[in-house]
Amino acid sequence: MSIICGLPIIECVYCLACARWAWKRCLHTAGHDSETWGIATPEEFEPVPRLCRYILAVYEEDLRNPLWEPPRGYGIDPDCLIMKTSYEDTLGNAPPFLVYLDHAHHDIVLAIRGLNLAKESDYAVLLDNKLGRRKFDGGYVHNGLLKAAGWVLNSECDKLKELVEKYPNYTLTFTGHSLGSGVAALLTLVVVQNRDRLGNIDRKRIRCFAIAPARCMSLNLAVRYADVINSIVLQDDFLPRTATPLEDIFKSLFCLPCILCLRCMADTCIPEEKKLKDPRRLYAPGRLYHIVERKPFRCGRFPPVVKTAVPVDGRFEHIVLSCNATSDHAILWIEREAERALALMQEKDQTFQIPAKQRMERQETLQKEHSEEHNAALRRAVSLSIPHAFSPSRYGTFDQTSDEESHKSLGDSSRGSSTRSRGRENWDELIERLFEKDDSGHMVLKKTRITDGVVI
Repeated sequence: MSIICGLPIIECVYCLACARWAWKRCLHTAGHDSETWGIATPEEFEPVPRLCRYILAVYEEDLRNPLWEPPRGYGIDPDCLIMKTSYEDTLGNAPPFLVYLDHAHHDIVLAIRGLNLAKESDYAVLLDNKLGRRKFDGGYVHNGLLKAAGWVLNSECDKLKELVEKYPNYTLTFTGHSLGSGVAALLTLVVVQNRDRLGNIDRKRIRCFAIAPARCMSLNLAVRYADVINSIVLQDDFLPRTATPLEDIFKSLFCLPCILCLRCMADTCIPEEKKLKDPRRLYAPGRLYHIVERKPFRCGRFPPVVKTAVPVDGRFEHIVLSCNATSDHAILWIEREAERALALMQEKDQTFQIPAKQRMERQETLQKEHSEEHNAALRRAVSLSIPHAFSPSRYGTFDQTSDEESHKSLGDSSRGSSTRSRGRENWDELIERLFEKDDSGHMVLKKTRITDGVVI
């Protein structure tokens, strides 16, 4: 009799728990992800709208007569276009891309387009992965995206090296949207690890802006490379928030709301500590910029605000149950809202009439603050016992001496038949040489000695 009486109590507890879960999930909005972050400045956010325009230029057949009329100040000069590829040029190894010389902003840009729903080759890049399959620099990355990044560098490294040496005061920027963002982020990782292949380019000249980024690298890599990689997320965008493998997302594209709801339920049941301790779990890369333009329980869009941080825990872990979760992923919408946000920032600066000297001082202060925030994130990762997370060395993210020795050893081992036959390094072969088979036949990173918090 007591058991029978206890059943309604158990059912009530179960129902209350389900109601609490549903209430928390329905109340979770995009603003909760970045409510404790700082406000971005116009100097650091300035490249985003024009880089979105360069990505859109990859879609254009005729840059002199574009389908999407660029906003004033964000047009691309066809005469400064170094090269532009199509799917016929890449042979399905990578999404199409372009290389553009931006003299106005002293920038060498390599922009990669997003997923083409009609191209099987793009799906092949996404499907070429298995969680934990590919290790890189002490962490894990998406295998297909890394191979695509290697192909891009193998085909364009000579041209990039020539431009970097010809314009020593220009930055080298990699950017992409959606699928292209993952390729751009992993391309940046490979270049940073092998800077001598591009004429010993300084690390400070390399940067990446991943627009609507795919979760393509483990947490330790996402934090360690936050000084060179930036991710731009618009409000409720689903892709940076779901840890569902990319191949599962796009195989279920026509029932995307269903899989997002299922993933939302599953992630809610996984403790935060367990997520952080999983070294194979992939994340959106680098420093995050979150464009917030909608408020809970209020209709319509508001003047966009850009929040930024290098978060460790709570790093876009929860899907937002929103009708805008997919529309916020569109590159056209991101470009428009990024332009609005930047215009509001600049208008605010003009209102306060900030002198040029004070702007320069603010830029120096910003760089210092970013460095301190990055180091704090690295220490936070260590305190949370995240696998392969290391405290910052006295040189910053990496130990400079060990890094240079690593580059030198890679260079010595790679100057073989490939260099003699073609006069340049094959990036595909270089990536493959970073790995070796263990006793069980799995591919693992060569050399796992740790020096001053750096895997070499």
